[in-house]
Amino acid sequence: MPWKHWPPERIGWCLALQAAAGFSFKAIFVKLAYAVPQATSVDSVTLLALRMLFSLPVFAWVGLRASRDLPPLSSREWIWVGALGLLGYYGASILDFIGLRYITASLERLILFTYPTLTLLIGVAFMGKTASRRELGALVFTYAGIGLAFAHDLQIAGDTQTVLIGAAFVMASSVSYAFYQAGSETAIRRLGAARFTALAMLVSTLATLLHFAASQPLHTLAQPAAVYLYALGMAVFSTVLPVFMTSAAIRRIGSARTALIGTLGPMLTILFGVWLLDEPLSLWQLSGAGLVLAGVLLISRMKA
Repeated sequence: MPWKHWPPERIGWCLALQAAAGFSFKAIFVKLAYAVPQATSVDSVTLLALRMLFSLPVFAWVGLRASRDLPPLSSREWIWVGALGLLGYYGASILDFIGLRYITASLERLILFTYPTLTLLIGVAFMGKTASRRELGALVFTYAGIGLAFAHDLQIAGDTQTVLIGAAFVMASSVSYAFYQAGSETAIRRLGAARFTALAMLVSTLATLLHFAASQPLHTLAQPAAVYLYALGMAVFSTVLPVFMTSAAIRRIGSARTALIGTLGPMLTILFGVWLLDEPLSLWQLSGAGLVLAGVLLISRMKA
């Protein structure tokens, strides 16, 4: 039957899966941009600034449209949106982009996806939520799988110190994004998914551009055409579309379930990394990916 007649839980599940696919390709776009031979001056701040600049028109338009005929935000709501915007798509993104300088796309995605566990823990510790047995079981599957693949990457790494530096940045990114995920559920229900997401992304864009202006000369925005192409792809397919899909999924099935379904992302990134970046693939990684998929399938059977 047409998707518009689907129950909200099924729509939310599908949106979360599509968002996971889009986010999983972000690391591929970043690594491809870093690898452009002529792009010697492209760094994490410049690349993030390009991503946000390309995304800005969409978020500005959605923010204006979603706020039409609605009362303005209170001071408290602006503080809440501002804090979440800084945590989610500025803080988490810049830390993640820096980490990708040091580690593979596959390892980045695996570390980054510790955030579902953190999201659940934040909800339990600070928001009075509880974790069901099915959620805990899904965590066992997904993080056993992530652990297998992570151990493999550490074994094949030529420079353990470099891997640990990159892992530390990406882990910090995961913590930042987990706080965004946990806090956004209440904000989305209060302000609406489209309005909140657009405003939070505008805050993130402003913070990114201020960071760029304070740390980089303007001429670093002049990059080869390939870098612009990868940044545009990142903006559309790994930012705009999955961001709104994630918010819509959170509204239907909650932040914890959306985050857990998103653990499909590491498996997709591993496959994309092997295909496009010639990253190594092993039985450990495949076994880990299988456990991640088992956890996602377990999530798909949960009741809202």
